[in-house]
Amino acid sequence: MGKILSAYLFPHPPIIIEEIGKGQEQRALKTLEASKKLAKDMKDKKPTTIIIITPHGPLFRDAISISTKKYLQGDFQNFGEKNLKFEFENNLKLVKEIIKKSGIENITIAKVDEELAKDFDISLKLDHGALVPLYFVDKEYKDFKLVHITYGLLTPKELYTFGQLIQKLVLKSEEKVAFIASGDLSHKLSNEGPYSYSPYGEKYDKEIVKLLNEGDFKSIISFDLSLSEKAGECALRSLMILSGFLDGFKIEPEILSYEGPFGVGYCNAKFSVLDKEDEHKIFDDLIHMEKERIASIRKEEDEYVRLARASLEHYIKHKERIEIPNNLREELLNNRNGAFVTIKKDGILRGCIGTIEPTQKNVAMEIIENAISAGLRDPRFDPVEEEELPQLVYSVDILMEPEPISSMEELDVKKYGVIVSKGFRKGLLLPNLDGVDTPQEQVRIALNKAGIPEFEDFKLERFEVIRHF
Repeated sequence: MGKILSAYLFPHPPIIIEEIGKGQEQRALKTLEASKKLAKDMKDKKPTTIIIITPHGPLFRDAISISTKKYLQGDFQNFGEKNLKFEFENNLKLVKEIIKKSGIENITIAKVDEELAKDFDISLKLDHGALVPLYFVDKEYKDFKLVHITYGLLTPKELYTFGQLIQKLVLKSEEKVAFIASGDLSHKLSNEGPYSYSPYGEKYDKEIVKLLNEGDFKSIISFDLSLSEKAGECALRSLMILSGFLDGFKIEPEILSYEGPFGVGYCNAKFSVLDKEDEHKIFDDLIHMEKERIASIRKEEDEYVRLARASLEHYIKHKERIEIPNNLREELLNNRNGAFVTIKKDGILRGCIGTIEPTQKNVAMEIIENAISAGLRDPRFDPVEEEELPQLVYSVDILMEPEPISSMEELDVKKYGVIVSKGFRKGLLLPNLDGVDTPQEQVRIALNKAGIPEFEDFKLERFEVIRHF
């Protein structure tokens, strides 16, 4: 019978590696020393297999990636140290079981092999999210096989379920397993970081560190995804899988370090595994919490949002458009505006389609049409299925008349949306979106949507919206 030994949160800044940092690693001394301590703890526990979850391998919106080569290799060539090389034997037996069981649980797996690498132009090398923690482990302990997993942009419940699935397979195996969740916290603690400063960065880091210190994995799974997006982090989904992996065990949590040099939050944490409890607890609580949350949101929906939801639900169930309801506000029946309908599921975007200018006889019809399109015709997502309808949350943006502007200095990401255009190419981004903090980011995303290179001469317009929840 298998055994779960421990789990860890490892940050992964390459600069803390001596050969790369060349002295700069001393600016993250707490992280450096804590990473060494975690590696020594792993040496003491002597796992036969290490499972590592990383954000920086082949990342897919709808699938979890698992490396399937016999030997997993990597180096730090991208960080100026091509001679710092590593090779680990893959635990293919456990990998095959994870892939098989994931299929039964309807969790899509991308098997990372030569064929996938060719089809998607991705590297088979181990990424730095895996290599940085393994650099420290390798210095202390080498007698283990590796399982290398890149999380996907799945829902929290799916990530939790995947972690729970791995736990069950480990306990049925003959392996002694240590689990590494690789990830950094906010990348927006200062303007020194890779992104511009956001006050949400410090707020996110404080909340996550507090929850980890308390071993509150239920709150990790149900964490506010909009806050995590505003903070610009990459650890939360790794921690959600870890939460499922440890569910049902009594855990002794320990925060070894937290600091924020270079504008990025680094946290080292250890979760010692004690006794096994009788049953898994988190999942049922999650379902109950989600039902209560959706019920509360539905209770507060205004007329615009209720119309969008009714439109999509009616179309999916009856394959026909809803009739305009009686007793709608005059503004819905008499005004003509562009409108965007946004749909989220478990806090994650599920679809968003809209019109810059009015295409229907009134706002009500604009919402009805765009709600159907957002649910069924957004090319980024599969069409919404009927069983998903109770889990969806809607918002509606009514667009005011756009006005031309001469520079990005006239933009305010909280107040104004932006339209960029060049000839027949046109891209739009709504205002006040999670993770979009500067006009430069706003315009860059809009240009990318329009297929307009940044160096081209393009037209700028701004617009205000009335947002309905």
